[in-house]
Amino acid sequence: MPDPRQLILDTTGHILVRGGAGSGKTTIALRKALQRIDSGLVEGQSVLFLSFSKAAVHRISQVSKIDVTPEKRKSLALQTFHSFCWELLRTHGYLLGAPRKLKILLPQDERVLSNGAERETQAWSAWEIERRRLFSEEGRVVFDLFAPLAADLLRRSALIRSDVAHRFPLVIVDEAQDTGPDAWRCIEELSQLVPVICLADLEQQIFDHLPGIGPERVTAIEKSLYPLYVDLGLENNRSSGTEIAAFANDILTGKVRGAPYHGISTLRYHPVQTDFSKLIRQALALVAKKVEEQTSLKPESCAILAPYGTGVARIVAALSVGQKPIPHKVLFDEAEVLLSARIAAFLLEPKQEATQTMDVAIVLELLAALKRASGTKTGLQKASQLLLWASQLRQGRRPRGALVNTAEQLIVSAREMRLSGNPPADWLLVKAILKRNQEPSLSAVATNLDFLIAFNRGRRISGNLSEVWSSHSSYRNAREALDAALAEDQILSGIEDLTGIHVMTIHRSKGKQFDGVIILREGQRTGAKIWSSSFVWRGDHTPYYRSRRILRVGITRATKHVLILDPVFPKCPLLAGHRL
Repeated sequence: MPDPRQLILDTTGHILVRGGAGSGKTTIALRKALQRIDSGLVEGQSVLFLSFSKAAVHRISQVSKIDVTPEKRKSLALQTFHSFCWELLRTHGYLLGAPRKLKILLPQDERVLSNGAERETQAWSAWEIERRRLFSEEGRVVFDLFAPLAADLLRRSALIRSDVAHRFPLVIVDEAQDTGPDAWRCIEELSQLVPVICLADLEQQIFDHLPGIGPERVTAIEKSLYPLYVDLGLENNRSSGTEIAAFANDILTGKVRGAPYHGISTLRYHPVQTDFSKLIRQALALVAKKVEEQTSLKPESCAILAPYGTGVARIVAALSVGQKPIPHKVLFDEAEVLLSARIAAFLLEPKQEATQTMDVAIVLELLAALKRASGTKTGLQKASQLLLWASQLRQGRRPRGALVNTAEQLIVSAREMRLSGNPPADWLLVKAILKRNQEPSLSAVATNLDFLIAFNRGRRISGNLSEVWSSHSSYRNAREALDAALAEDQILSGIEDLTGIHVMTIHRSKGKQFDGVIILREGQRTGAKIWSSSFVWRGDHTPYYRSRRILRVGITRATKHVLILDPVFPKCPLLAGHRL
């Protein structure tokens, strides 16, 4: 029987490679890329490695540093679909009728402009029309339009299609099972001119709740490309020496073997009586101990995962309290947090007594944006009131609202801050004056800022603010610096530092790997006196296939050890019968 990896290396056309987590799909794809580089590239050419996630791009980058010489790494173009499509739009978007200069409309601003519209609603239909207008008339592009607009460019322009194909004579698509319909249209256009290698694992398809993503993607790949099909099976190279993969596969299939798994453990806790901060610290110590027992080395990385954002918020709070907060990084995509960061950035900007009234108006407008993003009736009503007060201030009238007085006190406190030019330290000063505030709307902003953990969200934020301070000896235009950093971090960055402690949802962990993984299970109310396990997703029913698939992704992020924080109630049907 021929070696499947050799088949991949020997084939010159399209290839579909399927395999489980840790089966070596990325490694063989890298070998294929090096083979193409060694066969000869002309000036300006490189092998394009595409993925919807920055984590996958980071993984191939890290592997390439070990196996590839620095000279050859220059011929690897590692990009997310977003960054690839943005490059096309930034250069050629005017051909679709947009202004020549385009600007990214960040997700938090989209939430504000759309009044928090949800998909499959009348409000969303209206927003789809509006966001097309924003692109064609104002040159403002939302993330969701990157792929469809790029696909339109490739379809309508043979010259652009030919130019991209010349630059990238081989295209590798990672996580192909989670590629959306518009991103796939981009690949189909290029596949007419260059070979495409798709790497897929349907058992890790956890984004099938998004429009156009489902098992049919792999079928579409087969029908469109007629590729060589190679299955690497469930071979596990990621967590070798453990039974992590075996446990993950048993969770997926519902198999109960009745014996412990090497590399898997649980820490039981009472969901009401347990000190949660102490529990999280105990879990980190236990994982570190387990990894060191197994490898004789201290772990370099650990992830704490939760099914939902509420769990992430609890973990962040637990790590941040006390005299010795534990340094960590949080991955999040909540518009509310980023809009709160914009308020903090405004408070960093220079304040003068002469502009106090206008500064108060700006605070009210920024708070209104935060309320609008919620999309709730109450939020929209509150936003309308805040904007009315802001308008009255700008017209020289003094509104009677108590929040106006509170915002004014906040501006006075911001003006009196003694900033040092050290962004993380100055950020904490802003958070402190927000936390002292008795107004719930403003103290909630301080709570949201905990997600940023003094800029561990991304070094670019701190770096951009440092540059502003160096140029002006103040944080002039801090909001612009923040927005620019967020745009870079979300779109253009392909590298994530995965050392240290990371907190995120299971969905956000997709494509990443860590020495140790802690997975938080909680109870969630589904009725007045009915509790269910947070591992069981809403709307999922026996045999809980979707829930099992998602939990399997979380488990397989670990290379050395998995610790499940398991409450004594409610019971979990996914874990029932397992000895852990």
